[in-house]
Amino acid sequence: MQNKTVIITGASSGIGLACAREFASHGASVVLAARSLERIMAAAEELNAAGFEAIAIQTDVSIEEDCRNLIAAAVNKYGRIDVMINNAGISMRALFKETSLQVLKELMDVNFWGTVYCTKYALPYLLETGGSVAGISSIAGYQGLPGRTGYSASKFAMHGFLEALRIENMKSGLHVLLVAPGFTASNIRKTALAADGSAQGESPRAEEKMMTAGQVAHHVFRAVVKRKRTLILTSQGRLTVLLKKLVPLILEKMVYKHFAKEPDSPLKK
Repeated sequence: MQNKTVIITGASSGIGLACAREFASHGASVVLAARSLERIMAAAEELNAAGFEAIAIQTDVSIEEDCRNLIAAAVNKYGRIDVMINNAGISMRALFKETSLQVLKELMDVNFWGTVYCTKYALPYLLETGGSVAGISSIAGYQGLPGRTGYSASKFAMHGFLEALRIENMKSGLHVLLVAPGFTASNIRKTALAADGSAQGESPRAEEKMMTAGQVAHHVFRAVVKRKRTLILTSQGRLTVLLKKLVPLILEKMVYKHFAKEPDSPLKK
């Protein structure tokens, strides 16, 4: 990663911030993008103080012009793009019949269109460098999850987009990576949207039992360097993908039972 440029969306916290620290520690110049200017400025200052090269660009990935400006700023500063990590994302937790359609639209705008916009404007530079596009997805992109219709839809869409992009560029040298971290100790569930679009608040899951954002970032870094196609980080995730192929109906019953056990689950026990 020496002298390479890495753009990371959703870089103000969680997996995004951990990826910024990981890639910077290996010599990359990192471009941090997030909606909160104060938080990404603080993150960039932390990295600069540690002797790393980093800049912060305020970006709402649901806005196309913001994504165009992000790429332009990165190229203006460093002259190249080697890795585009599409990490910005939001989640939800509510039954579809009770959920405002605006919630699903917001998830698609951030999770799917944010990936499309950033990748679109970064692609010419990535093709020049034989670089990498990474999508931080979820097992929800392999198996629809109850109470997460909008989240699952956005991640399935991300998967389809990136897989098609990979095939289109099979002979161009572009590397495309899909990452399914599994449940990670981050704030994505605390900021997940409820049926009316308000923030969910406290996570219904035991964060202390999950993989840390730093651990995920280390795996993402290794997968980019090794130019892997997919990265599924938990045994539960790998089992889910396997059962989806072999016994989909049994898997659906298992998924229902699993999510019905969540505290305050919208599903019936």
